[in-house]
Amino acid sequence: MGNRRARRRRSRAGPALRSNRPVARARVARHPRHQKPLVSRTPPKGRLGKLLVYLRPPRRLKLTREGKYFIGITFGVGFAAINTGNNLLYLLLGMLLSLIVVSGVMSELSLRHLTVARRLPPRAQVGRPHLVEIEVYNHKKRVPSYAIEIEDLRAGQPADKRCFFLKISPRSAQVAAYRRTPARRGRDRHIGFRVATRFPFGLFEKSRELSADGDLIIYPAVDPVRLPPDAPGRRLGGDGAIGRGNGDEILGVRPMRDGDDPRDIYWRKSTLAHQMVLRERAREMRRDVEYVIDPVHPNAAPDNDWTERFERRIRDVASRAVAHLKRGDAVALRTTTGERVRANTTVGADPILRFLALLESTPADQARERMPTEPAPPPPGTQLEQIRIPKHAEVHT
Repeated sequence: MGNRRARRRRSRAGPALRSNRPVARARVARHPRHQKPLVSRTPPKGRLGKLLVYLRPPRRLKLTREGKYFIGITFGVGFAAINTGNNLLYLLLGMLLSLIVVSGVMSELSLRHLTVARRLPPRAQVGRPHLVEIEVYNHKKRVPSYAIEIEDLRAGQPADKRCFFLKISPRSAQVAAYRRTPARRGRDRHIGFRVATRFPFGLFEKSRELSADGDLIIYPAVDPVRLPPDAPGRRLGGDGAIGRGNGDEILGVRPMRDGDDPRDIYWRKSTLAHQMVLRERAREMRRDVEYVIDPVHPNAAPDNDWTERFERRIRDVASRAVAHLKRGDAVALRTTTGERVRANTTVGADPILRFLALLESTPADQARERMPTEPAPPPPGTQLEQIRIPKHAEVHT
């Protein structure tokens, strides 16, 4: 009876288990089984440096505080066993050494056949937190991995973000995320991961570095700004009614003259005044706002004051451009060195913010070669409002 009940329970729980296992196995199967180790981007100098890189082991071992105490106790027991010749001390020394061997073997089993992947958000912004997902795959068939710590490595920045995984079952994946708030704009380059474990006794920390490239564009911060009042007669959507033309907006009415289009007759007014009255249409004129930024610095390398003013100008331009786009204006942005980008309400603010995020300062000697002779004319049918950001003046929002 007991066996029959157990079989019934297994048959009831079987479909749920079978439906989850293929999903986990499919996720593991999509990821490559082997991941390349992280190689230093700066090549070593000299023969000695190349030799050290060649002889560097694939694993790094570091003693923890408890491990230092354990090694000290092991040395003390070893010296006492040699000096006294006591068999119990030799037995204790063998047990301590066996713990070190077991720790090395089990930590190696935990680190083997692990691959790591990250999921970056499509965009990020200075001062706003965003989440980065870390997914670890265990390709081993029977052995789980315990106490795995993942550090996300970025080029030129310290590894300050970690994710901890207590257990990763065989042929399965685990997902964790960390929160990060960028402090500066630009391209954030992720180069790889540092996978470490202190399993099983916490005496040693064994780690390895895996290569995984990824780029995240950090947009400049956007502050709320107050724009000047809009011109009278403008309607919502970014188009201004200026002058007479063939637009959709009605500018006024007037008596009908010879040669006018009869389709514009205003019949309600014509029947009242016993005279044909014509609707006079306005000419639609789109308003473009153009910002000009000068990224040229006079010296070979910009100083801190110039860099701070330049970053403040970029933040101000980003804030004003987003405000104009929300109002319905089309925004154009160009630099004195020739780069140009446009955005409107259809495409949104992403082109402008991405351009500002990747804009770098240029030395004066290199800028002369790229300097355009004269700026390109604005598109026909636009009202251009050009705003030049000063070089040395501070910008207040």
